[in-house]
Amino acid sequence: MQMAAPVCLIENRLSGLHISPEALQLLSQIRNQVVVVSIVGLYRTGKSYLMNKLAGKNSGFSLGSTVQANTKGIWMWCIPYPERPHQTLVLLDTEGLGDVQKGNSQNDAWIFALAVLLSSTLVYNSLGTIDQTAMDKLHFVTELSKHIRTKSPSSHGDTEDSSEFVGFFPTFVWAVRDFTLQLERNGKPITEDDYLEQALELKKGNSHEEQMFNLPRKCIRLFFPTRKCFIFDRPTSRKNLPHLEQMQESQLEPDFVEQAKQFCRYVYWTSREKTLPGGHIVTGNLLAELVKTYVDAIHSGKVPCLENAVLALSEIENAAAVREAGAHYVQMMEQNLKLPTETLQELLDVHKKSEKEALRIFMARAFKDDTRQFQGKLVKTVDSKKEEYCRKNEMKSSEVCLALLRSLSEGLEQKVKNGSYSQPGGHQEFVNDLKQVEERYHEAPKKGIMAGKTLKEFLQGKDSISKTILQSDVTLKEKEKEMEDAKAMAKAAELEREIQKQQIDMLQQKLDDQKQSYDMNLQTLEAQMVEDRKKILEEQEKMISSKLREQEAFLKEGFEKEARQLNGEIRQLKQKSEDVKKPSWIASALGVLGDVVSTALPGIWGKAVGAVTNLFKHF
Repeated sequence: MQMAAPVCLIENRLSGLHISPEALQLLSQIRNQVVVVSIVGLYRTGKSYLMNKLAGKNSGFSLGSTVQANTKGIWMWCIPYPERPHQTLVLLDTEGLGDVQKGNSQNDAWIFALAVLLSSTLVYNSLGTIDQTAMDKLHFVTELSKHIRTKSPSSHGDTEDSSEFVGFFPTFVWAVRDFTLQLERNGKPITEDDYLEQALELKKGNSHEEQMFNLPRKCIRLFFPTRKCFIFDRPTSRKNLPHLEQMQESQLEPDFVEQAKQFCRYVYWTSREKTLPGGHIVTGNLLAELVKTYVDAIHSGKVPCLENAVLALSEIENAAAVREAGAHYVQMMEQNLKLPTETLQELLDVHKKSEKEALRIFMARAFKDDTRQFQGKLVKTVDSKKEEYCRKNEMKSSEVCLALLRSLSEGLEQKVKNGSYSQPGGHQEFVNDLKQVEERYHEAPKKGIMAGKTLKEFLQGKDSISKTILQSDVTLKEKEKEMEDAKAMAKAAELEREIQKQQIDMLQQKLDDQKQSYDMNLQTLEAQMVEDRKKILEEQEKMISSKLREQEAFLKEGFEKEARQLNGEIRQLKQKSEDVKKPSWIASALGVLGDVVSTALPGIWGKAVGAVTNLFKHF
């Protein structure tokens, strides 16, 4: 998707934050995976310029040229991701923090929290140096635990859950603008990343001043395990800044141009797809639902909760996955099924391939279907549609067979009407003509699975005529008439047995198909669970590694209390990993699916078995 210009996604008004329906609709239309890059920072620090560079443009997001902040709320620009054909880059330019003329100053914290919640990569933009003043202005990071929850209060209680932020927070990039210092420490050159980590070192002591000094640094270190720093020279002279949009790169400071290119290259190469806990990749339409869920929570006076948002999204997405998979099943059946089929197995073979594809599509889109209700709905939907096609197949076969019999028996019907069979020897002539119709009927191809039943009903319809002709035929003795009658009854009984056998065979085929469908769903779910377990373990391993790194750093810096706190969090994560590794983690999910499938198809197995039993009894 290519947007010509940015649009306002979330507007900051006096009454609070409001979503633009038009922008949300644009986002909802994106079915690609999305990589979301947000930028936050104080107003009038040049955030919009960097975002325009990421969009490959000189203009787009409003730069502004006065002390008044131009960006109100959150603006969005969706563009094709460079060299990633199946992804969309979503750029979010946020309102400058700390603008005294804004509609509602309390929304600063909400805008910062939304940028964190929605992003794959979060860029914090500041001026000058990373000093205590810069840290003080980043106080929003210390308030994130008040504005973001990972667990719903009902499942988590009132305890703080910020220890899990590291599991889903974005990559953190600090962009320091108009930097004038030398990158040195103790007389030795250091990298930009070294400069950032040096600025994040804690100060020993327990006084209020020292705690306030350490708090933002601890939050950044604990919440954002992946960190990067870029420094930028001033792009041009102060008098030229208002004209930055119109200036060519050749007119800017060469160092700044190169720094901006390095920044863009890093963001392009390292930014990953936006994912939800569990590893499910977010698409544009899912991101739109996330925006709506979070802003609705803020409007209702609640704290945006990741767990609640994921559950709400899974309900919407899983229902859509059932619809999409069901529609694909119908599409494949319509494309590949030619009615009538000669056998039921032909139809079931096409059904099996279509069902497999439908299940693949469902599994690719669905997530967090822990109760397996949506997979059960798909099983029920596909089985119901299969039965529809079975009925259509029977109807089409009946239509073809009836039309064929009408055509083949025209001469016989005409003879019945004009009384040709009412003369001596007429019964044998009638039998011969009827046999010829039957033989020609058997020779005709593509009649379908109702060929036997339709023929039986046709012959039953001629039974009374045959008996009338038989009784009126004076050339036959009474004994001969009884023999002819018995012969007709034996033939009818034989045909009935053949039809019943066919019905038993078809019922057994349906039972076999049910079993294969059930097995396929179990095997597909098992494969999905194995993949999900791998993603969960990878997530938890990253969290553990991150906490171990910070724990080691805290110990090295002499902060044993912080290290002990991390030790407890690490133990909890390791226990969660061990629980996920247990065979019961997958086995329980398969058991749930088994229960759901038996509920989704009530009585299917019993009815089918009962029908077979009844036919055998009748036989």
